[in-house]
Amino acid sequence: MSGILVIAEQRRGELRPATLEMVSAAQTVRRTPDERVAVAILADEPDRFIPEVSVAGVDEIVTVPLAVKDFDPEALEAATLALIEARRPALVLVPHSIDSFGYAAALAVKGGYGFATDVFRIAREGDAFLATRGGYGQKVNVELDFPDKDVVLLSVRANVFKPPEGRATPAVSAFAAPAARARVSGRQYIEVSAGDDIDMSGAEFILSIGRGIGEQANVEQFRELAHTIGAALGCSRPIADAGWLPKSRQIGQSGKTASACKLYLAMGISGAIQHLAGMKHVATIVAVNADPSASIFSVATYGVKADIFEFAEALRAQFGS
Repeated sequence: MSGILVIAEQRRGELRPATLEMVSAAQTVRRTPDERVAVAILADEPDRFIPEVSVAGVDEIVTVPLAVKDFDPEALEAATLALIEARRPALVLVPHSIDSFGYAAALAVKGGYGFATDVFRIAREGDAFLATRGGYGQKVNVELDFPDKDVVLLSVRANVFKPPEGRATPAVSAFAAPAARARVSGRQYIEVSAGDDIDMSGAEFILSIGRGIGEQANVEQFRELAHTIGAALGCSRPIADAGWLPKSRQIGQSGKTASACKLYLAMGISGAIQHLAGMKHVATIVAVNADPSASIFSVATYGVKADIFEFAEALRAQFGS
């Protein structure tokens, strides 16, 4: 058992950013250049992703054609299991995403692999892998090891590892996946209208609100505040789920990633891991919360223990005309 296998993720013909982030994650535990890092592309037309995956740190690209065009957990599980059993890598990395939720746990059980989710740090102690993830609402870090496991499968948290910048010319090989019977079939994919004209992933300054605003009637004053200070108004999932702001404004794992954001102002957001996945990579984060133990303070550049309404009033006084 040797080498590291990265399972690429694509959705509706587009490579997900987490794929290249996992390549960087693999480099953190790669001991020598002889320990090969392979990226497996599982798709109906995997060859089209080869140029995007040919980045520094990738030694081999494995194309795995699937008979299904859209995401199918049974097909991915069967193909990935067969690939792992054929190659027996020491470490397998998948994104911590809504797609991997559908097959990674079952894959680990069927293969008898060591398994951990939402991993944000990977280390090595001798020949053993150590994975670090959050626990108790991100109030503590939990380090896991996997005794007597020849293969370890980890789902890696998004926006933790910076994608490689260089290019490479990796070897390309093909693997024939076994046929898998899908339990569901898709007729048509319909893109839900965002109902908003803003692209949160392109905003450089975001003011984001969470449950701390209390009630829907308070949304408008923060919308006006965002306009006053020149920020885009974002939110955490509870706000979007309640319908107080459109889903297109949600920042987090099941929403948008603040990819271009340079300054993130979080108001009344506790800092659930799903929200942190969309913003913790931002260079400057200012968190305002009345709870000094709020998880968001662990990633904030500047933390302000204060009532968000009083803080908002101070901003209006400073920036208002």
